[in-house]
Amino acid sequence: MRVFSFRPFLAGLALLGLGACARTLPPSDPAMIAVWMKNYYGLIRAERLSPPVASRLLAYAAAGLYEGLAAATPGLRSLAGQVNGLTELPRSVAGKSYDPELIALASERVILDSLFREALPATKAALEGLSDSLAASRIAAGIPADVQERSEDLGQRIGATILAWSARDGFDSIRLKPWKPPAGPQYWINDTPPEEFTAQNLSAATDFVALDNPADTLKAGSASERSLVVNRPKAGDIKTLKAVNPAGATEPWWGTLRPFVMKAPDECAAPPPPQFGTTPGSPIFEAAKRVRDVGRALTEEQRLIALYWADNPGQTGTPIGHWLSIGSQMVSGQRLSTERAAELFVLVSVAQADAFIGVWQGKYHWNLIRPRTYIRRYLDPTWEPLIVTPTFPEHPAGHGGQSAAAAAVMTGLLGDIAFDDSTNLSLGHPVRHFASFQAAADEAAMSRLFGGIHYTTGNEAGKLVGRCVGDKVLRRLKTRSEGTG
Repeated sequence: MRVFSFRPFLAGLALLGLGACARTLPPSDPAMIAVWMKNYYGLIRAERLSPPVASRLLAYAAAGLYEGLAAATPGLRSLAGQVNGLTELPRSVAGKSYDPELIALASERVILDSLFREALPATKAALEGLSDSLAASRIAAGIPADVQERSEDLGQRIGATILAWSARDGFDSIRLKPWKPPAGPQYWINDTPPEEFTAQNLSAATDFVALDNPADTLKAGSASERSLVVNRPKAGDIKTLKAVNPAGATEPWWGTLRPFVMKAPDECAAPPPPQFGTTPGSPIFEAAKRVRDVGRALTEEQRLIALYWADNPGQTGTPIGHWLSIGSQMVSGQRLSTERAAELFVLVSVAQADAFIGVWQGKYHWNLIRPRTYIRRYLDPTWEPLIVTPTFPEHPAGHGGQSAAAAAVMTGLLGDIAFDDSTNLSLGHPVRHFASFQAAADEAAMSRLFGGIHYTTGNEAGKLVGRCVGDKVLRRLKTRSEGTG
């Protein structure tokens, strides 16, 4: 994984203002935040994380970076006392000089060293290299030794406090909690063909897969081609950073976690799914028929849309990384200040994390059958979707939910603007133009119909959840200090 170095870029900042006063520090650079946002796409992909797990990691990481900057940036307001469970954070000492970037980097480092403690060696090396490179560049820009020491100490204490906050969200308690799927024809089952999970991208680290140590729960003697989803094996006792599990159910208890902004996981609850039935005219029959009919008549543009937004775990940065990549492009494209870049990073990350909690609460409440299963049972036994069906229930749609949440926050912060997205150039997709963030979110949701993995009702329900979450994040979290725009 490429490690970015900003030493040449930031070194020139050392000349700014230092001649007038030895204690005048160079201004913070928004590019530092954009690099972190962009870099997380590759980390999620390398670790093969499921979208919910990725959303949680990124929300706490973003909070650490943001709070580090806020501790010494007059224009930023702390989230302490605003998000659930975080009452207070360490503060700077009045009259002492601090560097906000070094505080932020130290805070981020403490959080990542803990949350990625079970990561692959290459991931740890990339995180360490990026963090060290950015800190060294900042120090070289002219940060006095005492300011450096004071800033890093404060950052480490902020990071430790955020870690303690994260440990109380219920994540640890669901790692080994058993889940028994409900029985009945209306309920979801994981019946996607094993070969569909074969990874399309190989790792530079290794292509070996131990039969008793794939990402899923299969063991030697019972392994199948599902195990080929992994080409970078992980230890079998990993709990926090398990790779996506193609043989089971993805995070069935995720909807019980403590949200960041929602008052409860079901505060932005999805409407009920279509009523189950097996005959023409029943709501779900008609919904499934539309999925089949659309899939049979896909235009080339619809096929490209489905593939563009697939964001499959294990092969990409998932939808979480995709929207953070879009956010990183906005930092330079919209010439955001450091304060506004930090605000964008943390609010989008928190909105996506809460959207996944809300969506997953609905998914495992309704446990609705997926289109592939329904269509093959009751309409066409030979039908297959364009893209692989995910390993969790249908209603409401995750893509629709988190995309709508991210789009709502981005629109609230940046306005209803057009933009170009270059996220998927490395996957062979050209730059895609969108008239607005909402247009991108709508296309992301519709892509799941084109891909054959969601009913229209699931997509629309997901968007309702996401818009609700995004609205609450914008209304409840105040990131700008009094007197700042």
